[in-house]
Amino acid sequence: MVETAKNVLLILSALFPIVNPLGGSPVFLALTRDYPTSARRALARQVAVNSFILLIASFMVGTHILNFFGISIPVVQVGGGLVVVSNGWAMLKQKEEPDRGRDVQKKVDLQDIFRNAFYPLTLPLTVGPGSISVAITLGANLTHPLRTNLPAILATLIGSGVVAATIYVCYGFADRMAAVIGESGMGIVLRLFSFLLLCIGVQIMWNGASALVRSLALIVH
Repeated sequence: MVETAKNVLLILSALFPIVNPLGGSPVFLALTRDYPTSARRALARQVAVNSFILLIASFMVGTHILNFFGISIPVVQVGGGLVVVSNGWAMLKQKEEPDRGRDVQKKVDLQDIFRNAFYPLTLPLTVGPGSISVAITLGANLTHPLRTNLPAILATLIGSGVVAATIYVCYGFADRMAAVIGESGMGIVLRLFSFLLLCIGVQIMWNGASALVRSLALIVH
């Protein structure tokens, strides 16, 4: 039990700063501004479930999948960083639109809403390449082998579940935070986090590119 608790704390301390559901909630709200509250919360629930599954998959089989395709974590960081940079730049350049009211919200098709649940809302905006690479690394180093170690599996399930629950709370009730901050305040917060998302993408790319350059230098020498 003590070992499980330590592993849960390790997973949460490693993933929370990267997933950052509180910081992502203004972006989620901006991308779902035309949705009614019930649909937004249903979408937040789906994003949380997708995030949980993606994190568990990264912990359990992420290393094996990358090895099967011959892909290294630095390559995942470079490719994922490009996607994050693209989304951050698009949101940074996005023009603010006035609230178009309940009439537009009622016309939103639920099928169209859930088409965006995995991409881009889950991947890469919530669980991006940084989170995936951390989860893969933890899964590879936490225990050997992971699938035969019950405390490690339990810690992975609990840690990922807590992160997913936090995502649902922050995303599903992002409109209440917006009501407190105000429309202009949310606009400022959105621009700020869009810029931070852009910077995070550049940092992820840099980490991956630096690792690739170092490995190339070792091969040359």
